[in-house]
Amino acid sequence: MDPSLAFAVHRHDPPAIEVRVNFGLFAGRGATAAEIDRLAQWLLDEVGEVSIISEERHEIDAHAEASVHQVRVEISDGVPEGDVEREALEQRILERAGYWVRQCASERHHELAD
Repeated sequence: MDPSLAFAVHRHDPPAIEVRVNFGLFAGRGATAAEIDRLAQWLLDEVGEVSIISEERHEIDAHAEASVHQVRVEISDGVPEGDVEREALEQRILERAGYWVRQCASERHHELAD
């Protein structure tokens, strides 16, 4: 059986918590594998499992095109049931992700072209 190079996803369960980091806006570049690993280490003491997706998104229409380097943090398992506890975990993830992107940008920043 040949593996499919492209396939349709008919159903997708959204993660319990999803945080998006506008990495390219601050760093002017995409995140490195080592930086992604560092973020994972900083998050794993809060959650048992995390998915981190580094992507270059293109928003295109007939009149304009925009490209952004974005990092998504998705947490599906181990999220508290209660709203207060869930929101507290989400806030801690947001704080760590924000600190992470600022540190990455200060260590290695690439100026964006005008």
